[in-house]
Amino acid sequence: AHAEERLLKKLFSGYNKWSRPVANISDVVLVRFGLSIAQLIDVDEKNQMMTTNVWVKQEWHDYKLRWDPQEYENVTSIRIPSELIWRPDIVLYNNADGDFAVTHLTKAHLFYDGRIKWMPPAIYKSSCSIDVTFFPFDQQNCKMKFGSWTYDKAKIDLVSMHSHVDQLDYWESGEWVIINAVGNYNSKKYECCTEIYPDITYSFIIRRLPLFYTINLIIPCLLISCLTVLVFYLPSECGEKITLCISVLLSLTVFLLLITEIIPSTSLVIPLIGEYLLFTMIFVTLSIIITVFVLNVHHRSPRTHTMPDWVRRIFLDIVPRLLFMK
Repeated sequence: AHAEERLLKKLFSGYNKWSRPVANISDVVLVRFGLSIAQLIDVDEKNQMMTTNVWVKQEWHDYKLRWDPQEYENVTSIRIPSELIWRPDIVLYNNADGDFAVTHLTKAHLFYDGRIKWMPPAIYKSSCSIDVTFFPFDQQNCKMKFGSWTYDKAKIDLVSMHSHVDQLDYWESGEWVIINAVGNYNSKKYECCTEIYPDITYSFIIRRLPLFYTINLIIPCLLISCLTVLVFYLPSECGEKITLCISVLLSLTVFLLLITEIIPSTSLVIPLIGEYLLFTMIFVTLSIIITVFVLNVHHRSPRTHTMPDWVRRIFLDIVPRLLFMK
């Protein structure tokens, strides 16, 4: 403990955390960056956001924080508050809600050669373009773009630790399964600035588990749609033909309202299940019209309705003659 106390006093006496840890102004700070996902909390189709619980892995060298372990009782590493040292201002570019940067400043692991490892946890809400065409059998591609907000490539450059997102501590989601999660290094020149800014973009290929929607949405819709056919098997004397058609129509309307509450309010794409319900409602409406016409004809009598002359001429004179009937 005494050795660590002497070491901390030596390291931070005159240390300036606002300056980049480079010997020359032209040197570049290489930041090794990685991402470990702990939980896929939610995918909000309505607001087109993906909420994740991740560990942001960062590693860099600070030449001002070096020491000889033999002078401090072979102390090779210490844990120090991350607020005391220089940190790269890496943020989530496509942040949709909340904080862009890490808010929980955990301690950093400092080694005798100046290497610093910092792995704070964070909960991010990133923007994600949701395509609900094949809902609930859809597959989404959500991205998380990390990079320095103020330092360009000449000041800070990113190096990916791994090509894939670490999923060793991932807690399985009950609604989504991660098919693939890879990271790609990019450098881009933005319209606001003349410098080139690097970033590492992680692409999450996720697929929805459709069992819940299949049991609670698709199968009931199919069964209710089949009830429309039974209307034409009911005898005309039965007074429940219209009631059955209207009940089916109202049930399909309720399911359509449930779908509109889930999917985003966009006119770019319409889910296939929504198109199916819409066309089914059109056919049910036509069946109601046909049923009304059939009931109207069935309950007619010679006393209340006389046969028009044109009907008598067509069906009693012209049609029998075409069919060679007397």
